[in-house]
Amino acid sequence: MATELTVRGSFSAFEPPERATARATLGLEGPQLQPVFDRVVHALEQVRSSVQPLHDPERGPVTWWATQQVRTWAQRPWNQDGKQLPLVHHAAVGVEVKFRDFAALGRWVSEHVERTEGFGLDGVTWALTEQRKQELVRQVRTRAVQDAAARAQHYADAIGLGPVRPVAVADAGMLGDGLRPDFGPQAAYARAAGLGGGGDVQLELSPEDIEVAASVDARFVAE
Repeated sequence: MATELTVRGSFSAFEPPERATARATLGLEGPQLQPVFDRVVHALEQVRSSVQPLHDPERGPVTWWATQQVRTWAQRPWNQDGKQLPLVHHAAVGVEVKFRDFAALGRWVSEHVERTEGFGLDGVTWALTEQRKQELVRQVRTRAVQDAAARAQHYADAIGLGPVRPVAVADAGMLGDGLRPDFGPQAAYARAAGLGGGGDVQLELSPEDIEVAASVDARFVAE
């Protein structure tokens, strides 16, 4: 009589990032809208003029970049005595720049932190190229299935059964055997970039390896 075994296999791979996307905001405020708006537009032109010479989709150092529309709004702040103060006008615009050269990224951010009015770095997202990510996804799926097969055979050996034979393989959570759902291959990205001190501001990058992980559920039978 055949015995059924249902197991979950998993595998993770780690790879150094190949791309870094800097997310920045240019934001200013003041008592009148037009001067604030004009200053943000001027800062945006500074950023554009620094990115355009670096932009080359194939060879970098910048492979892609984008800017949002300038947003404006106003608010009346309150002082500590509960008195409403005059209107304060705000203007801001978001910028994203993707680098393949991380040293160039550090220089670019450092330059704008020092010289561009209203420039603030919101964060850096690390990533693999799509081609490399898909290669890793295929590899980790294969290794996850192999892990499931080895796990099932270990269980079979432990209770004195023979070789196992697969009868079903599915993404984690899809076999309906009460195993906790899992969302399959995923990538985890390091977020941050810190600014070092000193006379000249230098961006110190600390990218973590990117994890690509896969989990599968599999059903086996053994005599």
